[in-house]
Amino acid sequence: MTTIGFIGLGVMGAPMAVNLVRAGHDVVGYNRTPAKTEPLVASGGRAAASPQDAANGADVVITMLPDSPDVEAVVLGDDGLLTRMSPGSLLIDMSTIRPDVAVRLAEEGRRLGIHVVDAPVSGGEQGAIDATLSIMAGGDAAAYEAALPVLEAMGSTIVHVGPPGAGQTVKAANQLMVGGIIELVAESLVFLDAHGVDRQKAVEVLAGGLAGSAILDRKAAGMLARAFTPGFRVDLHHKDLGIVTAAAREAGVAIPLGALTASLMGALRAQGHGALDHSALLLQVEQLSGRGEA
Repeated sequence: MTTIGFIGLGVMGAPMAVNLVRAGHDVVGYNRTPAKTEPLVASGGRAAASPQDAANGADVVITMLPDSPDVEAVVLGDDGLLTRMSPGSLLIDMSTIRPDVAVRLAEEGRRLGIHVVDAPVSGGEQGAIDATLSIMAGGDAAAYEAALPVLEAMGSTIVHVGPPGAGQTVKAANQLMVGGIIELVAESLVFLDAHGVDRQKAVEVLAGGLAGSAILDRKAAGMLARAFTPGFRVDLHHKDLGIVTAAAREAGVAIPLGALTASLMGALRAQGHGALDHSALLLQVEQLSGRGEA
């Protein structure tokens, strides 16, 4: 049994922590909203009073937080998690943050003798519940090998993609692709509707051809039903696309379609839809087309 401190029990973090308990680990969880620790406690885990409380005595600490500043505030600093962890222990940051911040965490961990892995995930809430997440891990080989048994309790596709920061870079590419494909699905649905085509039947045949994708499989039904209960919020995808555009600019890479998608996601958020699922890009396309209501 490994003692794991888990900080961040939101839509994704709570089922991930529950799956760690089911795998036989002793999990101590913290969330700013105490009520969100209830699923973990109900599954046999324990609630912590603070991030530091969760990290004390833990073999592994996992963070699943909204943004780079949140991770920096919790992990670094005079009373950050790294100051509470023992040499030889392991920090796995599963948030989606800037690659340069992930590199900084690894450097500070190395200075203190603590292994650090950046291991963002893809697969949405259902993937977190089913323990079928795709996990892209960055870090040195020793850190990755130490993290692998823990990651296997939460994901089904786990790949060591490179040194510190590489996991976050791959996640940025993931979010670029996901955002762009959702936008194209939204445009296609509005296009089909404008021509009076039965969209349910159209999606069925499109899913069986080259246009088929996990996004079409998972998101089209909700888009057709105009059900945008968040599996992944517009607010978070807006943040992620900001990471992508900044990293692309730094590398001198052109992402014209990605930049447009980022602009549309930002506009959707500005219109008050930040709490909806990112598939609500459909509302934006409808508005631009003069169809439906945004």
